Amino acid sequence: MIVRSLESAANGMIALMDMNDRIANNLANVNTVGFKKGELRFKDVMESAVYSQEGSILRNDTSRYLGNISMGSQSFEYVHDFSQGALEKTGNTYDVAIEGDGFFKIQDLDGKVSYTRNGSFVVNSDEYLVTKQGEYVLDINNRRIRMIPEDWDPELMRDRMEIVIGESGMIEMNSYTQKLPMQTIGIFDFADKDDLFEIGDTKFIPMNPENRELRAEKFSVQQGMLELSNSNVIKEMINTIQTSRNYESLTKVVSTNNDLLRTAVSVGRIGQ
Repeated sequence: MIVRSLESAANGMIALMDMNDRIANNLANVNTVGFKKGELRFKDVMESAVYSQEGSILRNDTSRYLGNISMGSQSFEYVHDFSQGALEKTGNTYDVAIEGDGFFKIQDLDGKVSYTRNGSFVVNSDEYLVTKQGEYVLDINNRRIRMIPEDWDPELMRDRMEIVIGESGMIEMNSYTQKLPMQTIGIFDFADKDDLFEIGDTKFIPMNPENRELRAEKFSVQQGMLELSNSNVIKEMINTIQTSRNYESLTKVVSTNNDLLRTAVSVGRIGQ
């Protein structure tokens, strides 16, 4: 029983170390645009059936069965909380935030695709809408978004042109005399968000090929705004304190059981 108690405490301490790493990452990204905080899920390492001491001693006597008791747990899954982060007004033309469901779809120079909630975009020298890292933003038809109309007429530069991004993601170039519709920023979603794996820089990819992208429906694109991290400093600090206290408690359990085990071994030697 002492050994089992030590094993249970050790599993708990390892799980708390994993949780502390998760909390540290959330705190480190509290000011990262589009960041989604991580969460750990736990599972029981082993369970023991509990029976009452009254009645039949047969194991198949269900009347004595009281239930199961966990003998320890460990972290088995790291998922992200995709709840909405607060929106901050920047006033920048190419800053866009998603209010609601979905992700922006971006493509790097090697053609690899990923998904993000970070809408801090710029226009490169070739007039393409890109991330700060130079990755292309894709439209609803998976094309790179060019910030000039296909039938661009240089004469239009005589008028003052304004870029307007609507709530649907539609991009328009407007002047005092006309409106030129261009491409629509693609907003995509996934049926199973727990399957999404973070590859860094607030970018995600699906791990399961069957978890295909979907066209997001419940969203609104907000121009001149950015979605902030949904990690909360106060909550994460409280989690840090609770984790430290739980770890300290398990440390005492290990120490106590270690003393009991040492005593049992000494008694056994005396008995010999």
